[in-house]
Amino acid sequence: MRGIPHLRWWIVGLICAGTIANYLARNSLGVLAPELKTVLHMTTQQYSYVVGGFQLAYTVMQPIAGMIVDRIGLRAGFALFGAAWSVANMLHALAAGWLGLVFFRTLLGAFESAAIPSGIKAIAEWFPARERSVAVGWFNAGTSLGALLAPPVVAIVMIYTDWRMAFVVTGAVGLLWSLAWWAFYRSPGAHPAITEKERALIAEGRPKPVARRATAREILTTRRFWVIAVPRFLAEPAWQTFSFWIPIYLATERGMDIKQIALFAWLPFLAADLGGVLSGYFSPFLVKRFHLPLITSRVTGVALAAVLMIAPGCIGLVTSPYVAIALFCIGGFAHQVISVLINTLSADVFTAEEVGVANGFVGQAGWTGGLLFSLLIGQLADTVGYAPLFGMLSVFDILGAIVLIAGLRHLRLPESVK
Repeated sequence: MRGIPHLRWWIVGLICAGTIANYLARNSLGVLAPELKTVLHMTTQQYSYVVGGFQLAYTVMQPIAGMIVDRIGLRAGFALFGAAWSVANMLHALAAGWLGLVFFRTLLGAFESAAIPSGIKAIAEWFPARERSVAVGWFNAGTSLGALLAPPVVAIVMIYTDWRMAFVVTGAVGLLWSLAWWAFYRSPGAHPAITEKERALIAEGRPKPVARRATAREILTTRRFWVIAVPRFLAEPAWQTFSFWIPIYLATERGMDIKQIALFAWLPFLAADLGGVLSGYFSPFLVKRFHLPLITSRVTGVALAAVLMIAPGCIGLVTSPYVAIALFCIGGFAHQVISVLINTLSADVFTAEEVGVANGFVGQAGWTGGLLFSLLIGQLADTVGYAPLFGMLSVFDILGAIVLIAGLRHLRLPESVK
């Protein structure tokens, strides 16, 4: 096969497409939540259990999924999980009540948990350290693009058919992507379309293969893991809130119907896309312009974004729904900067052989925070309102940035890529 120049960036595009399919399926529930609460007679608390089923399964399965992908390889592992989450999402159409939704949502969470560890592992394999933040930024854009597409796609399908078909359509997208991944993905060493120049560039920027892959226990006992995992635990509640609760918040507290939600609920995710992509270039800019060390440049970006996260914490202070959406947009932008740079750090400080498991555990820490906060929303939103809960998100991210700054000395690149 003739070599394709810059093939690694095409690989990022393929990963991004998978993440779009993943988040399109994931966020279909949030868009449909106002309708499902009516037709399935769900309370806000019961809806939080539906969300919690997904989050619990996702939380538990992330390191397990990372181990499976590390064992059977990215090509087979990512394709297998992609097909499984697509089928699980389509099965939501069979739900007859909120308990049925909990069951199918739990299946979806278990299978979708492989997406981020797989994407980070692929980037660790295909990119030298100096390019990883840019690659993660474009890959991470898929999370926002999927969330951005969910409101209009789901609303259009539901308006012309019903809520059951919305789950079927959003699930079918993932099946098509799984076939594409299986057909086109190979590792750099085995891909027939890679040029020798690019193969040498990738090899030059990677640490030497380790003789023995670190065990899960060894990863969990390192300080570098906890320096990354604690900020992720504190940051993830914001994204879970945006993904699962913005539509229902706009419906209950701002009086929007499904058409208005379709018109406006995607805007924070458009801003999140911008934040995810720009954050990838921000770290190299700091290295080049201010001569910061690579790891320090990542932490600096997280700290600046944490300050911007004050904006969504102020939503309870505004009366206009459009100003509230604007503050959500600032929050979406800021959160994706944090998410990209923390995920990049896990690819920086762990080797390619162990990053799938390590990032899975980091993700598990984050989703534990997201799960606990979603359950808190379910318990308190109908009594105290959403405003104080959004305020807590700002505090969480600032605390996470402080932890990352304090632990900076424990984050180091592998010796061969310094």
